Amino acid sequence: MTETSDDIRGLPARRAALDLLTAALARRSGLDEAAGANAFRGLEPRDRAFARALTLAALRHLGPIDRALEARLAKPPPEAVKNILRLGAAQAFAMGAPAYAAVAASVDLAAASAATRPFKGLVNAVLRKLTREPPNLADPEALAPSWLFARWRAAYGEDTARAIAAVIATEPATDLSLKAADPTLAGALEAESLAGGSLRTAKRGDVSAWPGFDDGTWWVQDANAAVPARLLDAQPGQTALDLCAAPGGKTLQLAATGASVTALDRSAARLERLKENLERTGLAAEIITADAATWEDPRRFEAVLLDAPCSATGTFRRNPDVLWAAKPGDIAALAGVQARMLDAAAAKVAPGGRLVYCVCSLEPEEGEAQTTGFLARHPEFRIEPALPGEAGAPEASLTPDGALRLLPQHRAGGGDGFYAVRFRRTPQ
Repeated sequence: MTETSDDIRGLPARRAALDLLTAALARRSGLDEAAGANAFRGLEPRDRAFARALTLAALRHLGPIDRALEARLAKPPPEAVKNILRLGAAQAFAMGAPAYAAVAASVDLAAASAATRPFKGLVNAVLRKLTREPPNLADPEALAPSWLFARWRAAYGEDTARAIAAVIATEPATDLSLKAADPTLAGALEAESLAGGSLRTAKRGDVSAWPGFDDGTWWVQDANAAVPARLLDAQPGQTALDLCAAPGGKTLQLAATGASVTALDRSAARLERLKENLERTGLAAEIITADAATWEDPRRFEAVLLDAPCSATGTFRRNPDVLWAAKPGDIAALAGVQARMLDAAAAKVAPGGRLVYCVCSLEPEEGEAQTTGFLARHPEFRIEPALPGEAGAPEASLTPDGALRLLPQHRAGGGDGFYAVRFRRTPQ
């Protein structure tokens, strides 16, 4: 997104961006919560779009920007001042605003608050120094938090870790899953067809105004996120269970196969969005609000999908804040949750049935290690290997044991990072 002189000094949008960035760096889900707040939603649509775009640009380039700022600051300023500097740098170097205008707008933003007003001179001086010696926003090793990059290097090697990190700085296109194949949609949506049947479009703006939205012919879903439900291979008339279903993209996929779908999630609020999408698309599913780990129901299902809670480090293309909100201890804690949920999911699989486990995480403890532990605890299950290219997965993602480790750079143009594996329960 390139700014124009008309909005370079728009203080309401910049205050909103400062609030969004502060929330995103303070806690997990902070960006989404702040973006849903009444104050943000009350902005003009143009201001909302600009504030969100500026915040995401700062988050996608936060590592290199912080390195450059730290080299030019004698001591750390208050966090609000640092966030103003981050936004100013993102404007100038990631969004293409004229450097002088980005500096002036950042000084204006600092002057707008009593807490940051005394630092106007600092903001001006530091950003002017940056304009003379711009940061290297393309340095892969700087784009991810150092502890995460070290993990990726240990898990995948130096070259792959750098390839993963390089994707952080890219603004993603929008991927769509279709209720049914429609050869006319690609042209109408200015989209390309991807393996597996997803569409990818570079269109921007309100998706509800795009062709086919009101007709319910598609929904927004990353192409890699669509792989696990396809891997489950639910058939018409089969019983299918989607655990941790909200916000519902995978439920819609399962329902579109003609399977009889039960969708379960502990969050009633998030399930409301699923209900809305079911109504819009004309698809059907039984909706249950419950904790998947403790849900008591005597039924067994022919196909079970568990998209488990995880660190979500694979979703950084659309949610770059996850990289900076995640903490090393989160991964170990979530791994315990995942193991318990896998055990609960296994109990819901009918003899001879299939179970797909997936996480939108790049961390082996949440993927490969869960498979190893699960098979040790459940000898009644075995891996049913994915075939090369099955479910629209890039062939590079297929692991020796038949699971899928989808890395962001495996798909041209990028994709979410996922781990997915299909198990088959032995007939009894």
